[in-house]
Amino acid sequence: MADASIPVDPLNPGHVFACLGFLETAEILLGNAAGGFDWSDESDVRFRLHADGEENPFIVVLKHLASANVTEIEPHDWPGENDPNAILSDVFPSRLADHYIKSDKKWSRTKLPCHVTFKESNVSIDLYGWSDGSSRPDFKLYAGNRTGTSIAHDMLCGKRAKPTKRTPEGKLETQGLLHLWEECADQLVENPFHLTCPLGGTFNMDPRGGWVALDLGFSPNELKDVSVVSSPVVEILGALGLEHARPDEYETRKIRYAVWGEMIPPILARAALSGVEIGVELRSFRFNLDLSGKNKVVTFAEPESE
Repeated sequence: MADASIPVDPLNPGHVFACLGFLETAEILLGNAAGGFDWSDESDVRFRLHADGEENPFIVVLKHLASANVTEIEPHDWPGENDPNAILSDVFPSRLADHYIKSDKKWSRTKLPCHVTFKESNVSIDLYGWSDGSSRPDFKLYAGNRTGTSIAHDMLCGKRAKPTKRTPEGKLETQGLLHLWEECADQLVENPFHLTCPLGGTFNMDPRGGWVALDLGFSPNELKDVSVVSSPVVEILGALGLEHARPDEYETRKIRYAVWGEMIPPILARAALSGVEIGVELRSFRFNLDLSGKNKVVTFAEPESE
């Protein structure tokens, strides 16, 4: 069993959500995964992760995500415009489409779930978090015409401009986890949440993406006229982390979450994230969801008074 750790800022909610994403994905890819936060050195808080196998579990997760493929999932009798590449699913029946997707008598793709396939292992994950029809809040932060599938694809692979005569395939406008992995894998493994690059529309998990940053962080290539610089690792793993868990929205747009101080499996970590007492030490934080147009944006948190 391999054990490794990465630095994390517990005041960045996206970091914490993404830590749970690492834990959930390591469980799927490797098995017997457990993770927890170590704040014994307040100046260097770490997230520890171990799982079956001899390879660093963070490397395994990042390597698989860098080569992952994203496909949209449609209800089996989806009445809107069909995507020929979509996966048809009976797990997402039209009654949920009626409730979550139909608005103003038009059928919208914005809440359709997506299917993430790890090509190296032929293992996959379905992301229904923003449209699962459960009693949990969906924690859908993005708005507009973007879909969960398009955002997930852009966070992994970046986004290309529309093709032109000079560049038939289109130039790369924004980057993703794949480009960080190709350009600086060692740095990415050492500190996955630190490296940033120009992104387009995101899940809005990383508060750094709400800034026109003065320090643009790491970018493998110089891109102009891009104001959103954030971490695709935080964004995609944050979405994976919130597939089976939610932070606690105790008032409108006021959110509470917790980090836990022992190594625990995903099923307990999901409860710990929302602040449920599970018999381990918890540290709680709270933040506000800001509004940017119709989008909700995660902001930096502050410790909650005990």
